[in-house]
Amino acid sequence: MITNISLVTSYCLDQEKARDFYVDALGFEVRTDVTMGEGFRWLEVGHPSQPELTITLMIPGPPLDAEAADFYRRQLGKGQLGGLGLKVDDCRKTYEELSAKGVEFVQEPADRPYGVEAVIRDVSGNWLVLVEPKAFSPADFG
Repeated sequence: MITNISLVTSYCLDQEKARDFYVDALGFEVRTDVTMGEGFRWLEVGHPSQPELTITLMIPGPPLDAEAADFYRRQLGKGQLGGLGLKVDDCRKTYEELSAKGVEFVQEPADRPYGVEAVIRDVSGNWLVLVEPKAFSPADFG
């Protein structure tokens, strides 16, 4: 039986820069960083408070075919790939802290029916949504 989601993939253009961003700017930790045959690097990061979920920072390539890998590279280059939703306790405070670290914000904190939301880009162009959640109902969207 499936018990949880344990691994998600986020494509990146430079694993070293991506690792530094997730670790140094966002406070994640490296879980696995190994080089396998033919220079393939398996790089996993995760948030310290969520040991059951790991993010693989993957360069577009095998097992993707050449056409799919090229598509991912183009989308990353245009900043058109989604990434992760990151829960925060205080979105405005997190905005200030990450801005001071040079993190690029696409959207400053804004009130939404479901909480306060801000959007950042990682170093590969993936967008990450920061959400300070609050209780809501479908009627709040009317």
